[in-house]
Amino acid sequence: MKYQKRLKDIREDHDLTQEDLAKILQTSQQYYGKYENGKYELPFSRAIELAKFYNISLDYIAGLIDEPKTIQGTAKNITNIKNNAGSITINNK
Repeated sequence: MKYQKRLKDIREDHDLTQEDLAKILQTSQQYYGKYENGKYELPFSRAIELAKFYNISLDYIAGLIDEPKTIQGTAKNITNIKNNAGSITINNK
């Protein structure tokens, strides 16, 4: 599986839009969409941000494994994006 499809699948599994993810990554929806459709390569630093946000391992995001693993020792607190779209916070402790 190409990681671009995995990015889309993970996002949809969490009922998020490309715009939601663009806000998290502090970019535009159009730019984030290019990660999902393969026009731009996802930078490693962005992949790490997504792994922390979703609390899943990079190898799952990359499509190297088929079952997601959580990141050990990572607690996540995600503001409800749908209800609070103007204020997105990611707190990884």
